[in-house]
Amino acid sequence: MRRTIERLSRGVVLRRRLPEWCGGARILVTPECGLSYWVSAAGDTTLLRNASELVRPGAVVWDVGANQGLFALAAAGLAGQHGFVYAFEPDTFLVGLLRRSAKLNPASAPMEVIPCAVSDQVGLARFRIAERARSANALESAEGSSQMGGVRESQTVMTVSLDWCLEQGFPPPDVMKIDVEGAELSVLRGAGELLRRAKPAILIEVRASNAQEIAGILQGAGYTLYDSEATAEERKPLTKPAYNTLALPGTL
Repeated sequence: MRRTIERLSRGVVLRRRLPEWCGGARILVTPECGLSYWVSAAGDTTLLRNASELVRPGAVVWDVGANQGLFALAAAGLAGQHGFVYAFEPDTFLVGLLRRSAKLNPASAPMEVIPCAVSDQVGLARFRIAERARSANALESAEGSSQMGGVRESQTVMTVSLDWCLEQGFPPPDVMKIDVEGAELSVLRGAGELLRRAKPAILIEVRASNAQEIAGILQGAGYTLYDSEATAEERKPLTKPAYNTLALPGTL
């Protein structure tokens, strides 16, 4: 039954609105990215709570692995017209949704959608579209997720590094979210200069296979690690990243 509903969800686009406490932006979603989107756009309340805590009016936000834009659109609403959001997403179907959603929110921060994957270098790579949830799409070189349920198709996509984007004149981020289905180590390897110069607050999904090396990169750049699922009052510094990690500049 679930597989049948997933197949019937392909190509379906629904108009939703995020809660006012995280910006209230209008957003186009697809249940291809998760069946919960048939009901609500606010499925990941932890991510929205993180956005509400970290994104201030006028902030510059980079969303690496934007998918259909839950974090990016929340950030745009919270940052307001004096902020700016860059949304990096290689899936062309989701790129179209992101651009359409951005047009629905003229009072939000401008949002530029970059139709590329992010890695440690500029080049080309193969990108897998998940058979099940498009939220599990991943580069062929990445670990991927059990939520893929197989590969629907594989595409060639451009890759960029975050340091390269900085060199091209992108304004440095105040806040950055990284959710790239196992490719997070490559993203950080290509962001050394950005971490040193900009020192954004970072939300990052970390696989266990990458955790030790990611801890070394972030702690070496002067970050303290926390579990992003904990409330601000409950947070305690971590020696090893959690699956959902909040990295804040400044060592304790």
